[in-house]
Amino acid sequence: MAQAMPPWIQVLQRRDPKFVDAYMAQREHIMSDGAIPAKYKHLMTMIVDALQTHPDGVATIANRARAAGASEAEIQEAVEVTYLFGGTPALVTAMNAFRPEP
Repeated sequence: MAQAMPPWIQVLQRRDPKFVDAYMAQREHIMSDGAIPAKYKHLMTMIVDALQTHPDGVATIANRARAAGASEAEIQEAVEVTYLFGGTPALVTAMNAFRPEP
């Protein structure tokens, strides 16, 4: 499942497209179905983004998880795992998983 280039990397794309091509290829390989299905990899990255308080990243990654087949119940449980390990501040950020798409 090819992913769009994240907005944060677009400046780097203009400066070093060869590096970005290598990064995106590695990212595609890592985030694809393997021993761990892609939807679970996206849920894991959503949890990490919430713990690092990246609300826009949480929303984007939650939508990637949905596109990879994650259910709303799976996203909800991932939000709850975030809370268990990150407390209330992480819970507030994790709720961005339910932010409507623009």
